[in-house]
Amino acid sequence: MPPPADIVKVAIEWPGAYPKLMEIDQKKPLSAIIKEVCDGWSLANHEYFALQHADSSNFYITEKNRNEIKNGTILRLTTSPAQNAQQLHERIQSSSMDAKLEALKDLASLSRDVTFAQEFINLDGISLLTQMVESGTERYQKLQKIMKPCFGDMLSFTLTAFVELMDHGIVSWDTFSVAFIKKIASFVNKSGMDISILQRSLAILESMVLNSHDLYQKVAQEITIGQLIPHLQGTDQEIQTYTIAVINALFLKAPDERRQVGVESSVDILDCPLTEMANILAQKQLRSIILTNVIRAQRAINNEMAHQLYVLQVLTFNLLEDRMMTKMDPQDQAQRDIIFELRRIAFDAESEPNNSSGSMEKRKSMYTRDYKKLGFINHVNPAMDFTQTPPGMLALDNMLYFAKHHQDAYIRIVLENSSREDKHECPFGRSSIELTKMLCEILKVGELPSETCNDFHPMFFTHDRSFEEFFCICIQLLNKTWKEMRATSEDFNKVMQVVKEQVMRALTTKPSSLDQFKCKLQNLSYTEILKIRQSERMNQEDFQSRPILELKEKIQPEILELIKQQRLNRLVEGTCFRKLNCRRRQDKFWYCRLSPNHKVLHYGDLEESPQGEVPHDSLQDKLPVADIKAVVTGKDCPHMKEKGALKQNKEVLELAFSILYDSNCQLNFIAPDKHEYCIWTDGLNALLGKDMMSELTRNDLDTLLSMEIKLRLLDLENIQIPDAPPPIPKEPSNYDFVYDCN
Repeated sequence: MPPPADIVKVAIEWPGAYPKLMEIDQKKPLSAIIKEVCDGWSLANHEYFALQHADSSNFYITEKNRNEIKNGTILRLTTSPAQNAQQLHERIQSSSMDAKLEALKDLASLSRDVTFAQEFINLDGISLLTQMVESGTERYQKLQKIMKPCFGDMLSFTLTAFVELMDHGIVSWDTFSVAFIKKIASFVNKSGMDISILQRSLAILESMVLNSHDLYQKVAQEITIGQLIPHLQGTDQEIQTYTIAVINALFLKAPDERRQVGVESSVDILDCPLTEMANILAQKQLRSIILTNVIRAQRAINNEMAHQLYVLQVLTFNLLEDRMMTKMDPQDQAQRDIIFELRRIAFDAESEPNNSSGSMEKRKSMYTRDYKKLGFINHVNPAMDFTQTPPGMLALDNMLYFAKHHQDAYIRIVLENSSREDKHECPFGRSSIELTKMLCEILKVGELPSETCNDFHPMFFTHDRSFEEFFCICIQLLNKTWKEMRATSEDFNKVMQVVKEQVMRALTTKPSSLDQFKCKLQNLSYTEILKIRQSERMNQEDFQSRPILELKEKIQPEILELIKQQRLNRLVEGTCFRKLNCRRRQDKFWYCRLSPNHKVLHYGDLEESPQGEVPHDSLQDKLPVADIKAVVTGKDCPHMKEKGALKQNKEVLELAFSILYDSNCQLNFIAPDKHEYCIWTDGLNALLGKDMMSELTRNDLDTLLSMEIKLRLLDLENIQIPDAPPPIPKEPSNYDFVYDCN
């Protein structure tokens, strides 16, 4: 007979005594269980004690999390969080340097636990730490020459404890003084600072900016690009990651009027405060430093750095949103002058009429003719072509950039098309407008960065005007594809679809430069796209004859079982997941995997992302598959309902799923990518006896079915299958040809 569900068998340790094996009744109050444990070791004042996990996490057991205790868990009897917090509060104020250092080390470790953190914060512990940072460090800086390692460790542990305590979201970031901000900024601005101190200082500044508008302004006044550049030029990738994260945070929270791009600005990049983010990002020096020391450094870029570069890329392109959503004012002479400039560059000044009133009609007629050659839809007033948003004025900006910086190519395209028949010309104006809109969709201009995406493109860091150069390459591709397709005006949308496919396929190869991107496009001609499409159609060919359909129906269960086994095998291998919070780079990792007998899910927290599989015995928590009630995804997940910021992020929403078990208990996941999301949701549904409904399963089923059918029909290629079975031949007259093995 199985034990009652409320009884959990655990081992409990106490220093200097043999561990005890006991059964915990989850219906009993936790205080009664602790009293029972204390009585077993003859310990008085049980209210001064608590239970905690004996693993590396050392998290306290509370009424809220006691349901996480599973059979076989090892617990430790220890002093209560309140007692521990009180003792550490006193110890970190010790006059002994060694005692203070040891206390701060313990505090940095214990602060990860929210129960302890709450008790320490109740003692005004955050204020004590900030006072130590503001004033206490000066006292010990005098000893720095003779006690430098001790000073560095002490400050590092202080900042680590502060970061961990603030991570719990108990205390508002708005409560900190300017003196504290100045002190943290000084650690970043000072050269030769200890790596661990620098990391934590950058993390604190990032959190201040992301969590408080007032602190954003104060931090922006203290930090200049001059102090951050050396951190980007160093060799420590983690410091570079933290540095770019601070830049991203400042940029993300900058008021709209401070984000406007000033490409022609003569801002001194070394002295300009970071509030002028757009000006700084438009400068060659910062971009080239990131390109040289981060992207092209002789080492692999880790996932966190890739994410921060992706965020920087998105925020940079989002500077275009204002122009993208701005309609052209047909009455604005300055805007109309841009169109006049496009015409002047294309057709030069040789045909300019004189300004006499008698030539007004002739001039209007000439302008209308030229605007038609330029490919505008509205020949009389081309300003009307730019009243649709998106792409708004951004399309006109791109056209002017192309005309000025790639003048020969611009003139060639315009004159080449104006000499063709009307129906065969590729309208430059209309093409530019639609192409700009398409490129904005591809690069998701105007959308907030995803919490989990690492998809940055190195080529966009190789040029100060990367979007405009991207457009220039693509508009020439469009004209080339138009000629290859021998398109007419009726084929405009088809051409745009082909161009989009060419651009998307080239981008997936992650070219390292714009020139390399251009070479990739050269190899993706219209003929090559047709070949690729034909090949894909052949691979996905769906034979519709009745025998083939019957064969597919017969072998489909085998294929589905194969896919199911693959999914379950992947769950047995396990996956590392992130625990997202408001300060992404400080996310914790956790690992989950299925037991080989497919009966238990093992999971637990990790200090860092693992290299390879994590063994089950190192994962402290278990969830029997039999206890799983349901698997929910997307907006139905409890953690998506709780976190408003994440809820609005479409990409995170698409990667979220939860396991519901017992009463009001859940295990929440955010998959690292769409592939892992499909693997896990399929595997969990298979464990519950439900259909695997993911897009990955559909693709795998189609691919494997197609392969299996082609393999089974391989010997029948180029052979006509008769309608009737062949006749059975007559028996031979003798069997002399039979060989007797005996």
